[in-house]
Amino acid sequence: MTTPLRLGIAGLGTVGVGVVRIIRQQSALLEARTGRKITISAVSARSKDKDRGVPLSDYAWEDDPVALAKRDDVDVFVELMGGDAGPAKDATEAAIKAGKDVVTANKAMLAHHGQALAIAAESAGQVIRYEAAVAGGIPVMKTLTEGLAGNDITRVMGVMNGTCNYILTQMQATRQGYNALFDEADKLGYLEADPNLDVGGIDAGHKLALLSSVAFGTQVDFDAVELEGIQNITLEDIDAAADMGYRIKLLGVAQMTGRGLEQRMSPCLVPAQSPLGQLEGGTNMVVIEGDAVGQIVLRGAGAGMGPTASAVLSDVIDIARGLRLPTFGQPATTLKQARPAKAAVPAPYYLRMQLVDKPGALAKVAAVLGDAGVSIDRMRQYGHQDTAAPVLIVTHKVTRTALDEAMAAMAKTSVVQGDPVAIRIEEVE
Repeated sequence: MTTPLRLGIAGLGTVGVGVVRIIRQQSALLEARTGRKITISAVSARSKDKDRGVPLSDYAWEDDPVALAKRDDVDVFVELMGGDAGPAKDATEAAIKAGKDVVTANKAMLAHHGQALAIAAESAGQVIRYEAAVAGGIPVMKTLTEGLAGNDITRVMGVMNGTCNYILTQMQATRQGYNALFDEADKLGYLEADPNLDVGGIDAGHKLALLSSVAFGTQVDFDAVELEGIQNITLEDIDAAADMGYRIKLLGVAQMTGRGLEQRMSPCLVPAQSPLGQLEGGTNMVVIEGDAVGQIVLRGAGAGMGPTASAVLSDVIDIARGLRLPTFGQPATTLKQARPAKAAVPAPYYLRMQLVDKPGALAKVAAVLGDAGVSIDRMRQYGHQDTAAPVLIVTHKVTRTALDEAMAAMAKTSVVQGDPVAIRIEEVE
């Protein structure tokens, strides 16, 4: 008889409880699909006495996740604690040394330490699986490592933080500003303990770094991801984008260019009628482009108990079936260290600024843009506000470096009030 696959689960928050619930409710289905029983030997969390809504008395309890990772009756260590270091990393390393496979939802740990953990696991003959770390219930890592393994990936992009997408879409739907919706998202429990992980683009940047590694065969390099959050987006920007046929999304884009690997997570304007433009609420979407397959669009729930636990179980099921793949799609020792691209591929940009309401102001701005090599595609001026005139400019394709030079020069003209807002326009299908 085939022996059961025995799990040790560290972390009994929303996702951990979801995993326990699926295993208890779908035991027969999991066995039918894998050919062996999937059982839980032991669990670990901060508090043993907390009521989590699922029976835990059938499982051994460990206060220390490292001790859990070393147990003889655990084949797979399921790490659902979170955090890029500390107990999560210590327990993961202990599991690998003890000869255990690892399933984790911890994007931060892998974004910062993925290369070292992958080398350790692969050297020991173990696997690390992390479908739940990127885009919740969307099987994007499996798509890249298996379904599209025969493709030369040209670009990966997507909306990978449901909190930011919720805030931006609600700004347009409810006419509330960023601050009000930030508070609403906090009350709904959408924000991380450190909200900047969400609204600052860090959480989504971790996910993009993992996708980049698999897509382009490179070592994970989160430090090279250009990060810009959504804190400066206003209702004026939302309205102006809509007026021009766009919507604003916190968009991650990774692509290999002649200058190196470009990885950026920043607000972008996308066509309102594109799949990304129509994405509402907390939903995630990842778009993958390959030389043979063309474009693949994956859409689904980016967080929550069911979707994320589903992703964790997909990794457990693969291990139960005997599927053993390198952590990042190819042996970690063969992953190249990519040269970070110092400048983004040229693109059109949206510029919003307040000009002093006096003759010649607009001419000065146009001259500054021209001197920096920035060409104006179209321009709109809205109603005056006291002594200021709101002006919107859409440029032709330009590098961010040239645009930054132009904006720095604008500050010296004495006709621009405050700092101009620049948002990249990503032309997607």
